[in-house]
Amino acid sequence: MVPELGRGVAAELTELTSAVRAAVATLPSQWIVIGVGPRDDRIGADAVGTFAGYGADLPVALGPHACAAPRELPLCALIAGWLRGQLDPAATLDVRVLAEDLSAQAAADRGRELRGRTSGAGVLVVADGAHTLTPAAPGGFDPDSVAVQRQWDDALAAGDTDMLASVSGGVLGRVAYQVLAGLAGPEPVATELYRGAPYGVGYFVGTWVSP
Repeated sequence: MVPELGRGVAAELTELTSAVRAAVATLPSQWIVIGVGPRDDRIGADAVGTFAGYGADLPVALGPHACAAPRELPLCALIAGWLRGQLDPAATLDVRVLAEDLSAQAAADRGRELRGRTSGAGVLVVADGAHTLTPAAPGGFDPDSVAVQRQWDDALAAGDTDMLASVSGGVLGRVAYQVLAGLAGPEPVATELYRGAPYGVGYFVGTWVSP
């Protein structure tokens, strides 16, 4: 999706990229970004990072006034910062990274804690699905993961917070999706924009609007 990181593969990602741009266009200029990492972290709008660890020394900023030296940031923050620069350079980002081993209950509780702090802000979840969906996938091929990915996709497409909160695993971004389930509250209005598995990794793009 970031052209500098994937020269020659843009055609395979055109539909995904268009859907992501459409989803981000619905956000106000204050974003709370939810992602997953080895440990809990919070990164503010003054941070600057770079994709150097992913093959291109491409700097991204998390806010319009960020001027710090680039530092190592988790991939969810880098992707969100790149989207900000492409689509809304005036936006400010508050990135919440959740530990990848957080339990489903704890993740939902974190989401509920955030619910009262999102007034005026939009929430952007940046998290991977299963990475074992085809023989060429980065995690190898696990045939059972295809059904698991479909289950997650269907829950996201339907705004089914109970399903998201109860599924035990199978996707790399589990914790981020379960934080979303707690944050959104019951029966969000969900719109599916894209689902697919380019290069064997599951991606879902959509929007949720809480009633």
